Amino acid sequence: MVSVLFVCLGNICRSPTAEGVFRAVCEQHGLSGKIRIDSAGTAAWHVGKAPDGRAIAAAKRRGIDLTALRARQVVTSDFSDFDFILAMDQANMNDLERSQPEGCRCQLRKILTYTHTKIAQDVPDPYYGGDQGFEEVLDLLFDAARGLMAEVKTHV
Repeated sequence: MVSVLFVCLGNICRSPTAEGVFRAVCEQHGLSGKIRIDSAGTAAWHVGKAPDGRAIAAAKRRGIDLTALRARQVVTSDFSDFDFILAMDQANMNDLERSQPEGCRCQLRKILTYTHTKIAQDVPDPYYGGDQGFEEVLDLLFDAARGLMAEVKTHV
């Protein structure tokens, strides 16, 4: 089974949204249950909390339910448990690279590596902004999820 972990700072906005988006894309491709999908944060501030209410609302408008998700922090075993670990931005990538155990075989990349449009290098953190930021995050993540699916399908 192929496994994918999405990572942002606190695991309450971008990475749970990425998890929900990729689950929806997997379902569209008939791959539900064939790909293990999770999300985590590099920081522990929100461990155990539900995603930000604005992320939940924005995702719901697009038919994605994030309500069951709970924040967790990246742990060392994630580097051996997941095939793909995808950071939302360069700061998250830097944190992951510092934490990555030597000899790790996972593919550690930024999520927007998989976009078709290449509008941005990083998924912006919408936490301190308005609702439009959460919509922008969804647009970027849907684009990246389609590209990621093309890669993941070669491993399923």
